[in-house]
Amino acid sequence: MSFESLGLSPARLSALAELGYAEPTPIQQSAIPLVLAGHDLMAGAQTGTGKTAAFALPLLDRLEADNRRAGPKQARVLVLTPTRELALQVHESFREYAGTSGANKSRLKSATVFGGVGMQPQVQALRGGLDVLVACPGRLIDHMQQRTVDLSGVEYLVLDEADRMLDMGFLPSIKRILGALPKDRQTLLFSATFADEIKALAAQFMRDPQQVQIAARNSVAATVQHRVHPVNNDRKRDLLLHLLSEDSRRQTLVFSRTKHGADKLVRILVRAGLKAAAIHGNKSQGARTKALDDFKSGRVTTLVATDIAARGLDIDQLPAVINYELPMVAEDYVHRIGRTGRAGADGQAISLVSHDEVKRLHAIQKLIGREIKQQPVVGFEPESPLASARPQHGNGAGNKPPRSRHGNGQNRSNGPSRNGGQNRGNGQNAGRHAGAPAGRGSRRGKPRNAGGQGQRG
Repeated sequence: MSFESLGLSPARLSALAELGYAEPTPIQQSAIPLVLAGHDLMAGAQTGTGKTAAFALPLLDRLEADNRRAGPKQARVLVLTPTRELALQVHESFREYAGTSGANKSRLKSATVFGGVGMQPQVQALRGGLDVLVACPGRLIDHMQQRTVDLSGVEYLVLDEADRMLDMGFLPSIKRILGALPKDRQTLLFSATFADEIKALAAQFMRDPQQVQIAARNSVAATVQHRVHPVNNDRKRDLLLHLLSEDSRRQTLVFSRTKHGADKLVRILVRAGLKAAAIHGNKSQGARTKALDDFKSGRVTTLVATDIAARGLDIDQLPAVINYELPMVAEDYVHRIGRTGRAGADGQAISLVSHDEVKRLHAIQKLIGREIKQQPVVGFEPESPLASARPQHGNGAGNKPPRSRHGNGQNRSNGPSRNGGQNRGNGQNAGRHAGAPAGRGSRRGKPRNAGGQGQRG
């Protein structure tokens, strides 16, 4: 199937050709015609399946088909995302698909709204009205309270990564925002899973939505090689240094469970002569953007991230992910390693596991439906072997997914996508800007604009 067959306009097709998009992914094939036809849509799709294009491309066509302008402080399209990184990526994707450069230069007016930075630049961007507003819920509520945004002109609403927003405690904020929108609108909901809360939200705020589900939940790329290096907890740093020094030029994403732990690891790596940086919710938006840009350009070869902060990362051709510490929630393992082994490329998912993490390892094996081979590293063997357990009815290919806190949903597609698999990113700060306690967040982006949802992670 081609993009031409989906009913997109010549302007969209030209922009896609310039970007090098050849074939639509499964979620794009299913969603684009439904959005163009004006249906509300519930789409089960992970980050990395090409879901941003699945809603951005047809919405741009719908905007241009009715070439009116938004009123002061208004937006025609509102996209809600859980994290500032994802907001930046979605915003950049709209600009690219609109053809805001070169021969297809568009008059698209768009902006991002999120916490962690000053409000005044956002107020200025909102003042004249927008075609597309990409926002995180907490900061958008702030603008609503200060009457610097008017949601009465929204024609199209996208809830992106709805499950992440609910996990992060944004349900009250989302309901408040939805209550301020016109009822006569098109609503698109994208979520990796469809828990009861999401179904209830859809039933309350959507009109006879079409449903699309892509791929098997918690599937992992076949090209990723998983391995566990058992090690005593007090030797983990030494083992990490050993692994990274084997090829100091290789780009490696290292996961730490805490912000403090991430910073401490970076100090150790830098003292050892490695080019390393950290990314987490305590970093300023400028520092996070610089760390990611340095990593993508190769100026930094080791990026240490928390699960929450990594939700917004979009890194192509990443050869290795190292779990310095296993995640507390098994599903986070799938999100972490989704950054390697993309688009058919080989990838390595390496986990440094101590005795106190054995239960987490067993949960991960059960989830992915396979036992991960343990490979002790000479000189770093633990005092005693790790307990082994075979997975019990995990949800590998053909297996029924176990119940989880996320409910039933979908995961990665093997179809082509510019933004491969993805994972966790920034959660939100507790407090006024978040509207609820922080939780685990997400995947990704090419940071350009100012503004960011205040985040924890």
